[in-house]
Amino acid sequence: MSWFQDFPQMDEDALRGLKQTIDEAFRTFTRAHGEGIEGLFAPLQKFLLVSERFMTQTPWPIIVLIVLAIAWAASRSVKVVLGALVALMAIGYFGMWDDSMRTVSMIFVCTVMSIAIGLPIGICMARSERLQRLVNPVLDVMQTMPSFVYLIPVVMLLGIGRVPGLIAVVIYAIPPMIRMTNLGIRLVDKDVLEAADAFGSSAWQKLRNVQLPLALPTIMAGINQTIMMALAMVVIASMIGVQGLGQPVLKAIANQYFTLGIFNGLAIVAIAIVFDRVSQAYGKRLQKHLEVVHG
Repeated sequence: MSWFQDFPQMDEDALRGLKQTIDEAFRTFTRAHGEGIEGLFAPLQKFLLVSERFMTQTPWPIIVLIVLAIAWAASRSVKVVLGALVALMAIGYFGMWDDSMRTVSMIFVCTVMSIAIGLPIGICMARSERLQRLVNPVLDVMQTMPSFVYLIPVVMLLGIGRVPGLIAVVIYAIPPMIRMTNLGIRLVDKDVLEAADAFGSSAWQKLRNVQLPLALPTIMAGINQTIMMALAMVVIASMIGVQGLGQPVLKAIANQYFTLGIFNGLAIVAIAIVFDRVSQAYGKRLQKHLEVVHG
């Protein structure tokens, strides 16, 4: 009976030895290549600093006007623009402007990185069944892995700071971008592709002029999900030095400051709602435009 109750386990000494071997190998790799890897991300750090400097040092009325102009251009909706205005005014009124701008700059850079990396991977997956079979399990692991786990290898390689946090956020947020790009291109009507072939379009012309424009609403949905996941990761990334709204929330948890945590948490929610409404409205406008063009 005890044979059924006791699950067969690896010998404790062997398991301890295996873990120590893996840990030591990773530490050796970090000591040998850590500085070189850190140097590769220097342009990314500069991009992040420039973005953060622009968002925090530009006078707030200009930032508000830029955000409202983007909201109007994307949505053509007075409600969305007024909602963005109310959210920004509330954030400034309650003294969370600088932290919010740092968070927005981080999300902007993460989104740009996710698009730059995820879009080509999604396109390649749409063109290759074999690559899709290889990448899908990796994406499944990335989406189910606890977000805290992403911090461990990044911190061991690059230490604590903005760039390690940025990389952890990108790794956590990029799967929807890859998946939705792949899905959007695969859903393009085959009749349209055959018509493009009949006109003698090359593979690049077909991708640029047919597949990507028609897949754009689905790709926008992927960008929307990437932004939402990046915002969800902000508080966790603050544990390794990412500045913004996550740090006050972390401070509130450590010191039991109820109002500090609630206010900054609501600021994150407000930013998420603005991003979500603007990107969703833009995706719907694209969808309607394509239905008119191809309908």
